[in-house]
Amino acid sequence: MRVRIVGGEAFITLKDRAIGLVRHEFEYPIPVGDAETILDTMCGNLVDKNRYRIPAKEAGLFWEVDEFFGDNAPLVTAEIELPDENTVVQLPDWIGLEVTNDHRYKNNNLAVHPFSEW
Repeated sequence: MRVRIVGGEAFITLKDRAIGLVRHEFEYPIPVGDAETILDTMCGNLVDKNRYRIPAKEAGLFWEVDEFFGDNAPLVTAEIELPDENTVVQLPDWIGLEVTNDHRYKNNNLAVHPFSEW
């Protein structure tokens, strides 16, 4: 589960475990006050980051670049959500190390084992 506030809007996202590169994800808007309460009272370790969306060369696709703060700084990651696992994407030259299958980079791990402790 993820709760995030973006500008004046808030969202709750539910994700299941990945099978290969595929997993289900459901996202719903929620009141900002509810999101603040959830973050303040129901969440333990938080991951603080800014997300940037950069258009990919492939039409309709976007790179989501996360810049982490706090104990996860100076980590920056990039990912792209594909319509299916067989979609071929041209990697931009600014992409570095491939970490898709490295669970250390998952947000739930970064919350408990921040990048600064590696």
